[in-house]
Amino acid sequence: MRLSLISVVIAIALQLVACGDVYNNPYTSVSDDKIIYYSHFQEPPKHLDPAISYASDESLFISQIYEPPLGYHFLKRPYVLKTMAASEVPEITPLNADMEKVEEGSDQIAFTRFTIRIEPELRYQPHPAFAKKSDGSPLYIFENAASSENFKVIADFPETSSRLVHANDFIYQIKRLADPKNKSPMLGFMAQYIVGMREFSQQLGKIERNGWVNLDNHDMEGLEVIDDNTYSILINGSYPQFTYWLALHFFAPVPPEVDQFFHNPGFKEKNLTLDWYPVGTGAFMMTKNDPNSQIVLERNPNFRLEYYPKEGEEGDRELGYLEDAGKQIPFVDKAIFSLEKELLPMWTKFLQGYYDRSGEGHSNTHKFFDQAFVIGPNGLEMSEEMKSHDLTVTTESKPGTHYYGFNMLDPVLGGYTEERRKLRQALSIAFNIEDEIDIFHKGTSLPAHSPIPPGIPGYLEGEEGINPYVYDWVDGAPKRKPIEHAKKLLAEAGYPNGREAKTGKPLTIYLDVQARATTPDKQDWQRQQFEKLGVQLEFRSTDWNRFREKLLTGNTQIYTHGWLADYPDPENFLFLLYSPESPLICKCDGANNSNYANDEYDALFEKMRVMEPSPEREAIVAQMLDILRRDAVWMTGYHPLDNYLNNPWLFNAKRHGISKTFLKYVRVDSELRRQKRADWNQPVIWPVVTLGIFVILLFIPAVRAYRRRQNMTIH
Repeated sequence: MRLSLISVVIAIALQLVACGDVYNNPYTSVSDDKIIYYSHFQEPPKHLDPAISYASDESLFISQIYEPPLGYHFLKRPYVLKTMAASEVPEITPLNADMEKVEEGSDQIAFTRFTIRIEPELRYQPHPAFAKKSDGSPLYIFENAASSENFKVIADFPETSSRLVHANDFIYQIKRLADPKNKSPMLGFMAQYIVGMREFSQQLGKIERNGWVNLDNHDMEGLEVIDDNTYSILINGSYPQFTYWLALHFFAPVPPEVDQFFHNPGFKEKNLTLDWYPVGTGAFMMTKNDPNSQIVLERNPNFRLEYYPKEGEEGDRELGYLEDAGKQIPFVDKAIFSLEKELLPMWTKFLQGYYDRSGEGHSNTHKFFDQAFVIGPNGLEMSEEMKSHDLTVTTESKPGTHYYGFNMLDPVLGGYTEERRKLRQALSIAFNIEDEIDIFHKGTSLPAHSPIPPGIPGYLEGEEGINPYVYDWVDGAPKRKPIEHAKKLLAEAGYPNGREAKTGKPLTIYLDVQARATTPDKQDWQRQQFEKLGVQLEFRSTDWNRFREKLLTGNTQIYTHGWLADYPDPENFLFLLYSPESPLICKCDGANNSNYANDEYDALFEKMRVMEPSPEREAIVAQMLDILRRDAVWMTGYHPLDNYLNNPWLFNAKRHGISKTFLKYVRVDSELRRQKRADWNQPVIWPVVTLGIFVILLFIPAVRAYRRRQNMTIH
């Protein structure tokens, strides 16, 4: 008996091993008949409406759903535009004040017309907004909230339909950008360019709202529908970068009937809004939106024919990025994104095989750097543990800049005299950003010598790309100037040994930081940088709202901030120091947080921004960078360099620093994933076996005693 019971325990344990690929699987209710991509997100998206959303984490979802006229080539670097919803590259026509065509580069350009032709077979995803009654009127339009009370989520609507995209849908969306009710972050900027946008916005602001306002009933100068597949946008003057804006989701089509559907009475209270349920033409559509748990995207059955690119940049073929060249996309049927607020469970599930790659919108591997990487003879290498999982690594140099900026209006550090420049230059030399990168970023960033990051025209490598006020070029590499030189500059600025020459008082400076973005260790290190000069550093730590308020009111001395490219042009970074972008000048949420104002720089910027790419434009950009370095507007900075780990069954995992449209390109080997999950998640059975045998051994004497009593009773 003892042996038979023990055998049962062992058999149960073996059964657990046999089921090891599912015993801790968080997706046990998911069917295996589809190819699924598994990922995560850290913050619930606040906006999914393409007129409103402007956050990188939100574009993780809407970039898979919406298709603007243009997009980016998935593989090519430097970044290259390609058609998406448009059937061809937009036609650009420069016009004079009489609306007559003139030559490009002419000083008579008063307007520019962009003519866009869309794909004739572009079709929306199935959606109840397109369902119609027999008379052709919308099926789901309700007179009051009571009549729609049975409809709480999109899945509650039994009838769906679709239709072809019309040119007017793109026009309608641009009008939505102008509608002040939507509070689009694009309104202020684009109203400077799109003819009639500001006036149209003011016109809509005067309308009394009582339900849905059909924007088709209101004309906007500057927009024209030419035919069902063609429309045009008229902008003021010349602005070549507008082509890049056509690659943003702000310019994706939104049809009037979808806008009307989501304005049904009572829908907003149930989160039945376009801000919650996107409707697009992209490769995927959102079928579940539970932002506190899980978001699910599924293949759009109406998606047009599209194929994986046949060419990329140098090295892509060797890395396997061209193995699927010419194949129809998308490769996956479904994507499940789970909310993971904490990094440790995210990392654990990735190593268990329940997430396909280590980061989505942001790389998280630096949080587990010592576990993921080692410094080998050839530089950064994956650790043995990661190699044992057959992981691959994707490195991405993001087109972004994080920086420490001076407030040029500050009475101590601001100003444009030679003494103030030398003061800022001295502090810039003392603050060793290379050490910060090594200590706090694990070496995964590049020191910034200007606002322009790698991959953006205007970024230069080698000696001509360094900041000569902070670095020397020594033995083929930049070397930070010695601290003795910084002390000399500090004395010439009126602060010998870090003390004011006239009073002897120590120089105390203040660094404004967000509370969640700093640690005591980092603050100690930052203090040490200035102590090398005898300068004292104090911290003013606040939450984001208060920090932003201080920037808007110019109430900072040194602050930290960052910028990630909207589009790959130097203008998108150099505008950060254009004086009209100062919040105190524009009386708006301007991007020039340093309140920098230099007439020479502004004039060059205004000339550069309307120029097509050319050697002359590159020379102007270089001249602007020289001015910024001389004035030492930013103390220092770095360009982020992220490393992402991919599980071995994930293919085409190349990152794109600007576009988030990636899901239609990735490929998953579901069978390999199932095998690896089973291997990596075998249950530890010895405690079960040991406990079972122990219980049996305790139980056997009681059984024997019971049987003896039974036998005695019978006899």
